[in-house]
Amino acid sequence: MAINKVLIVDDSKTEQMFLTDLLQRNGFAVRAAGNADEAFKRLTEDRPDLILMDVVMPGQNGFQLTRTLHRDPQFNTIPIFLCTSKSQETDRVWGMRQGACDYLTKPVNAAELFAKIRALG
Repeated sequence: MAINKVLIVDDSKTEQMFLTDLLQRNGFAVRAAGNADEAFKRLTEDRPDLILMDVVMPGQNGFQLTRTLHRDPQFNTIPIFLCTSKSQETDRVWGMRQGACDYLTKPVNAAELFAKIRALG
């Protein structure tokens, strides 16, 4: 599966800009959402090949949104990487149990991110 379109779901504009710039410089088309409601809107407008999901967000958090998407037949084939400052092993395990394909801690290491994206393809 080729990864071309990435949806970033993060309430931090700084993180959105950092990841958007990093991904666009490497040939990816990027859209961003600041919360779960915006994420659902972006998902229905243009289906991404990958979602980079923050965990700590207002309203529905990234664990909850990952679980919701993973259970929805319309979206459950889209891989989700959780990208968060939560670095405890219990957080990683919980995130994977919610349906995430991978887990990266912030600040995101570009080489690690791209290796994980290549591994999907």
